[in-house]
Amino acid sequence: MVTESDGTLSTGVRDVESTPLDPSDVLIAVDYSGVNFKDVMVAAAKSRVRRVASLVGGVDAAGTVMRSIDPTLPEGTRVAVHGGALGVARDGGFAQFVFSPARYVTALPESVSTRVAMIVGTAGFTAMASLLALEDRGLEKGSEVLVTGATGGVGSQAVAFLAASGYLPVASTGSPSESQWLLDRGARRVIGRDDVADNPGRVLASETWAGAIDCVGGETLAQILRSLRYGAAVAACGLVASAELATTVYPFITRSVALLGIDSVEATTSTRERVWSALGVLAPRIDFEPLVDREVQLEDLTSALDDVRNGTTRGRILVNPTPV
Repeated sequence: MVTESDGTLSTGVRDVESTPLDPSDVLIAVDYSGVNFKDVMVAAAKSRVRRVASLVGGVDAAGTVMRSIDPTLPEGTRVAVHGGALGVARDGGFAQFVFSPARYVTALPESVSTRVAMIVGTAGFTAMASLLALEDRGLEKGSEVLVTGATGGVGSQAVAFLAASGYLPVASTGSPSESQWLLDRGARRVIGRDDVADNPGRVLASETWAGAIDCVGGETLAQILRSLRYGAAVAACGLVASAELATTVYPFITRSVALLGIDSVEATTSTRERVWSALGVLAPRIDFEPLVDREVQLEDLTSALDDVRNGTTRGRILVNPTPV
């Protein structure tokens, strides 16, 4: 539970009764959830993300449908649930049970277990949605694709998905000590966060990247736009550095580049099904366990949120709500 009263924030494990907000809500028994940067923002004092004073946190979860009136989600279906108001304005996945509107619930492919679904989680969903957006734009197999913030939840999975799909991911990170880990995940090479673009004194940098997945935002995104090849695109899916973007129109009108926004919160049902289907195809080719930073119980969530806030994690923190 995350509760704020009179400016004082408290977090902790409590026994509460799960209740639907609408009779059509789907009841899911949670096997796993994951810790996202958005969960960190929800669990902050005077949060601009959390919309209510008290709620169960957790913006994603995976488990089994226990009750449903939706014919596409019968009881016993293994599902992933994420997005909408989950963990932001209504109780989320840091619990043994969660209610959700059916539009935010997606049946999992046979090749994706509920554990893998939460190693993937919102982060991996975002990474795959970014890759699909680049492919829709015309990204060619065998080309170099930049991934920024590569040791994070989205970035590390983007590297793995690109490599498994026949691309050459180049991982940009501010943690050079993690270079070998990124190479093991499939990165062709690893560069520093300041090595995205050259020619800093010019409006445009050299044409370097056939595509990019940017998890950082701010100045990094501006440098990517300067250094995309003609007709290339960047999928923007993060703002950990800054939400501000200072750039020019030159990349757009002289190199015909594209800036593609990626949203996982209100993604349509068809988009969710497409992304999870694509993940089902890739799943047999990827060893997901190295993408797990660690697995924690509900009682360990406060320290886990602190670690994500401080940027000291590598990959995903899984949350197992079943009492030990």
